[in-house]
Amino acid sequence: MGFDYNKELQRIDEVIAKGPYKDTWESLGEYEVPKWYKDIKFGIFIHWGVYAAAAYANEWYPRNMYIKDTDEYKHHIEVFGNHKEHGYKDYIPMLTGENFDADKWTDLFEKSGAEYFVPVAEHHDGFQMYKSKLSKWNAAEMGPKRDVIGELRESADKKGLTFGTSSHRIEHWWFLANGRDFESDICGEFDREDMYWPSVKEPADQHDSFSEPYPTKEFMEDWLIRTCEIVDRFHPSVLYFDWWIHHIAVRPYLKKAAAYYYNEMERVGKTGVINYKHDEFLFGSAVPDMERGQFSEAKPYPWQTDTSTCFNSWGYTVMNRYKEATDILCDLVDVVSKNGRMLLNIGPKPDGTVTDEETSILLEIGKWLKVNGEAIYGSRLYKTFGEGPTKVVEGMFNDSDVKVFTSDDFRFTVNHGNIYAIAMRASDNGEYNITSFAQQNADGSHKFMGNILKVQALGEDSEAEFKLDNTGLHIRSDYKPSQISDKLGNAPLVFRLTIE
Repeated sequence: MGFDYNKELQRIDEVIAKGPYKDTWESLGEYEVPKWYKDIKFGIFIHWGVYAAAAYANEWYPRNMYIKDTDEYKHHIEVFGNHKEHGYKDYIPMLTGENFDADKWTDLFEKSGAEYFVPVAEHHDGFQMYKSKLSKWNAAEMGPKRDVIGELRESADKKGLTFGTSSHRIEHWWFLANGRDFESDICGEFDREDMYWPSVKEPADQHDSFSEPYPTKEFMEDWLIRTCEIVDRFHPSVLYFDWWIHHIAVRPYLKKAAAYYYNEMERVGKTGVINYKHDEFLFGSAVPDMERGQFSEAKPYPWQTDTSTCFNSWGYTVMNRYKEATDILCDLVDVVSKNGRMLLNIGPKPDGTVTDEETSILLEIGKWLKVNGEAIYGSRLYKTFGEGPTKVVEGMFNDSDVKVFTSDDFRFTVNHGNIYAIAMRASDNGEYNITSFAQQNADGSHKFMGNILKVQALGEDSEAEFKLDNTGLHIRSDYKPSQISDKLGNAPLVFRLTIE
């Protein structure tokens, strides 16, 4: 006997009816972000799926390999032949996972200084990375034949790491549809348990909330049940949604999913957090996420940036171009100073190993955080986020432009009864001037009236020389982050300001 969708939908409605949250914006608007989420600042995102087996271009390979004349289309034919005989589903056995070890991954996350991590449960391709009662197209039954998300959940609990997971399922409505434009393995009829279902024509404008054809009731009910299955199985402290949930047809089901999640988390004595993009949720009912981007100013509400260790892809490819750990650290400091937190992505290889490049990046970040974490973990906003000549452009998809910070750029946080002034780069001559702490403005009004007892660079045993006057806080220190690691020469330098 097959899965009873109607019975499951009835159960979901019953959970919503019994819980404090209903599937209305008015009810969901009563949600408050928990303190534990305000405290965490650094996490790891994980894109590991069948697209890693293709290892070409980026994680949108499954879509683009079915679009004629794209590089992915040509690559597929050159390496594997025509799309009818070898389609995307035939990459699944290549996701072998023979070296996948959840504990090794979480050991690395611990060493990186991460407090939480969020593996992708299902990407746009429709392949679930966990054992599911809804479809055989999952990692427990095919490919690695491992309940990947389940094993990671168990490892997180052992290590005391906060566990989240993400759903990118919604784009599956149209993600593989271009394969219907020519003779391929996606031509034909499929039912809801097939990975290629429904493969409906892709909208001309993916950002149009009213694009046609609208997702059907059947597809949206399936999306809701899959989302609730993730909640029931893993009770993730963070539930991340990728874009396209902005479509008007999704909204009723989105509210149901949120109410179900919040109620179920409360039932087990927890408060969960939903991450969303754009304006897909009523403001205040979940936590906004800015993909590959930052805000230019501090925000009074908690937010998150998700970005990747490499510029061109979220998943593993042989052509990945990796960032420098020091540049990622600068972005982390900037984000935290503005009330955000960073979810930094890695893309493991198809055999389940993390690349050497990503391992090195994470270990360097961990070395820096081990010394400077008191300025980051659990920190709160200072009255101004920072100062300096380098401007951060606000918006998504800006991380391809590496910001060239200077020793005149500073970011500020408050924690442990101290103010932390973070120079985004160490100065060559060891001298720093922070104008935000000038005792008077040019018009004679007071700018900073606090009493600074001492200044110390984190990682240095002795106190730094300092002077406070009407032009700023002048610090003299020869300490450099390169003393933590020779790869951290361009990393931020943190000064602890002890206040009377």
